[in-house]
Amino acid sequence: MLPVVLTIAGSDSGGGAGIQADLKTFFAHGVYGTTVITAITAQNTLGVYAIEDVSPEVIYLQAKAVFEDFSPAAVKIGMLSREETVATVVKILKEFKPKWVVLDPVMVAKSGAPLLKEGAIALFKSQLLPLASVVTPNIPEAEVLTGISIKSVEDMKESARYLVEALGASSALVKGGHLEGEPTDVFYDGKEFWVLSGKRITTKSTHGTGCTLSSAIAANLALGYDLLTSVKRAKVYVEKAIERAIPLGKGAGPLNHSWNVKFEWS
Repeated sequence: MLPVVLTIAGSDSGGGAGIQADLKTFFAHGVYGTTVITAITAQNTLGVYAIEDVSPEVIYLQAKAVFEDFSPAAVKIGMLSREETVATVVKILKEFKPKWVVLDPVMVAKSGAPLLKEGAIALFKSQLLPLASVVTPNIPEAEVLTGISIKSVEDMKESARYLVEALGASSALVKGGHLEGEPTDVFYDGKEFWVLSGKRITTKSTHGTGCTLSSAIAANLALGYDLLTSVKRAKVYVEKAIERAIPLGKGAGPLNHSWNVKFEWS
């Protein structure tokens, strides 16, 4: 049976992030992608022009339509924008109880535009984080969620521990790309830490990396891999998608989500 994955996130008109990046990632992993659109953004590689939030009623009905017909094996959550949306997603998860929930705390766009209002952060921490199988913040997001200043791998470990033991996530992947040197991520499952190294790639094609990583984790979970293996496989996929990106746009361009896909025309 073809695994089904659901992304609950915003729409990116430039195609590099949000549900557009998620669907491309799902396709590249051989899983069937479904969507709940939380907000419509007007954006490109240079920045965000506008954000229009989708009503809580329509967000809920999108999810209801998907769950009642497709039974997603995993859910990836991205941009939620405001408190009402966070509350609606909490309601969705509690009602439909998906096996896997990958939570990407999308707070700021690559261009610097805020994507999660301050009033929503408290509800995000108290109600949504405890429902996450894994939460995947970058360093600025982890600092906001935990209040811990992160300057080293040890600080990343402390932050990951806090996300799990104090805020209730089942596991945490703190992404270290904002630190100097080679990028290092820290994964904590509540019992053990894994320090996962990568390589820094000099490129402008980095728009949607967080969205792509979290959706790749969700896709791998839907395919039956465990959490740690899913994280490792997702990191490899994203690294190669950055390496093999084709320059597009005038700013921070998109990844090459289909680097591993072979098309046959016959």
